[in-house]
Amino acid sequence: MTPVVAVVDDDTSMLQSLGDLLESAGYAVRLFPSAASLLSEVDLAGIDCLVTDIGMPVMDGLELKRIVHRRRAALPVILITGHEVTDEMLDCFRKPFNDHQLLAAVRNAIGSVK
Repeated sequence: MTPVVAVVDDDTSMLQSLGDLLESAGYAVRLFPSAASLLSEVDLAGIDCLVTDIGMPVMDGLELKRIVHRRRAALPVILITGHEVTDEMLDCFRKPFNDHQLLAAVRNAIGSVK
């Protein structure tokens, strides 16, 4: 079965770029423009990995990660940001990031759960 990666980013061009990158690597991709849209539309059991931007309005990626882990603790969450990385953002990818490194992180995250 093809692994499913959900991507959350309020920047439409980044959202589409990430979707294209992940699809080109063979993943099934679900794109969401906000944390709320992911949480209201998706059963987290159907997702193998979540990639989310940190800097989003209303609910940021760190809060989304906390909520997701309360609902499904083992779901891997990969954070991306356009800002400086702090201690709370360990293992966060800073934009612009290396596509191969992000894909490797997704692959490793999915492999660690299965």
